[in-house]
Amino acid sequence: MDNSLDGLMKQAKEMQEKMERLRSEAENSEVSGESGAGLVCVRMSGSHDVRSVKIDKSLLSEEKQVLEEMIAAAVNDAIRRVEEYHKSKLTEFTGGMPIPSGLKFPFFR
Repeated sequence: MDNSLDGLMKQAKEMQEKMERLRSEAENSEVSGESGAGLVCVRMSGSHDVRSVKIDKSLLSEEKQVLEEMIAAAVNDAIRRVEEYHKSKLTEFTGGMPIPSGLKFPFFR
């Protein structure tokens, strides 16, 4: 009985360590979102923090609304890419096992 409990505790510890490693990787990752064929580029962390925004100088002569829409589109693109990255990490964690929709793991916010 003790051996099976020890084995179970060891597996739980290994799973917790793997989850922590994946959470750290997800938070420290960066993705880029773009709009206007790369005229606006947003870099975002895996924890959804915007790290930088680059706007091609050719857009500075555009109307304010056009620029705002392009920035919003680039941010939305970056968010989608972060979510795709998280999904790939979840698949790595579960070994491809299907997970019920709505189930969140601690390394996903």
